[in-house]
Amino acid sequence: MSVASNDVSIDYPESDGRPMGETDWHIEWTLRLRDMLKLRYRGQKVYVASDLLLYYNEGVPRDFVVPDGFVVLDCEQRPRRVFKTWEEHRVPNVVFEFTSASTRRTDEVFKPRIYADIGVSEYFIFDPHGEYLTPQLQGYRVVGEQFARVEPDARGRLLCEQLGLTLEISAGDLLIRDAMTEEPLLTAADASDRIAEVSVRQAEMSVRQAEMREREADTREREAEIRERAAIEQAAQLAERNRALEAELERLRRELEERS
Repeated sequence: MSVASNDVSIDYPESDGRPMGETDWHIEWTLRLRDMLKLRYRGQKVYVASDLLLYYNEGVPRDFVVPDGFVVLDCEQRPRRVFKTWEEHRVPNVVFEFTSASTRRTDEVFKPRIYADIGVSEYFIFDPHGEYLTPQLQGYRVVGEQFARVEPDARGRLLCEQLGLTLEISAGDLLIRDAMTEEPLLTAADASDRIAEVSVRQAEMSVRQAEMREREADTREREAEIRERAAIEQAAQLAERNRALEAELERLRRELEERS
């Protein structure tokens, strides 16, 4: 879907002119997903974006979509005003949409056709409200030239092959894990909190270890005192026995002298 053009005067707007107009849940998940994926691919040649205009037909600025989130593998991670597939020589590997009442039909009907046509490999839709999609989480993967539904595994998880992730509904919310480790993806704030918690636990453990070492030292000291007291008592008893023996020997000598 490309029209060759050398007209540098063609304007590709950086906004579609539409207000966000979404619920808090929709906005929160859009930002949360971006944060989680940027942290996961920090320092790697992977581009992560959200709510960025994606132009897919050179010379035709009306041909664009605005995914809630998308990931492009083997693509430089740098700030962009818009994403033009013909300049990047890449298309998103995976696209994510968080559907709402106003975007439901677009997310379910129109965007999948565009994504399949331009070569997106996988497409996932999540309904944060649980009111517009059945099931609440859906996944699609290109088979041939069209998207086919990704079937959940025995635990109800959808596999994102391109990113090595699993997606599932947990307590009504979206949970994304690393498919190999099964560790949940974290935002930068989550990771900072986790590091802080670990630091606190390590500090508490250090205190407990110090207390244990102190108790062990006290125990050794008490044992040494006990051994010392026992040795003193034993020495005293031995001295007493020696004195008794000496007294008895002295008595026996006197008896012998008297008899002689």
